[in-house]
Amino acid sequence: MNRPIRVLVAKVGLDGHDRGAKIIATALRNEGMEVIYTGLRQTPEMVVNAALQEDVDAIGISILSGAHMTVFPKVIGLMKEKGLNDVLLTGGGIIPEDDMKVLKDMGVGELFAPGTSTTDIANYIKEWVAANRPF
Repeated sequence: MNRPIRVLVAKVGLDGHDRGAKIIATALRNEGMEVIYTGLRQTPEMVVNAALQEDVDAIGISILSGAHMTVFPKVIGLMKEKGLNDVLLTGGGIIPEDDMKVLKDMGVGELFAPGTSTTDIANYIKEWVAANRPF
């Protein structure tokens, strides 16, 4: 790639705890990625529109509210609708393992639990982008 990987980090819904999202954003920047942090209380539509406008390679959603089974399917549906088929949808937070499997089966990428190494997250994004957005 001739440019840094671009990642949109988002907090969707009424979840007001963004410390983890800010830590991930900083870690990804430290890994050489360009990060767009949308801030709190975004809608799925706002996230997907921002991803389109910013021409991102990946969207990372931080979710602690328990709404993951609503948020991720809505975001991935909007991504497909808008033709963002080559953009990674990943995320993390408090998501039970069984729900992670269901979301992965829908097309969501890896989902990371609290305590995951930021290096592991950055490496996953780098590897996914290298394999799926070769330009």
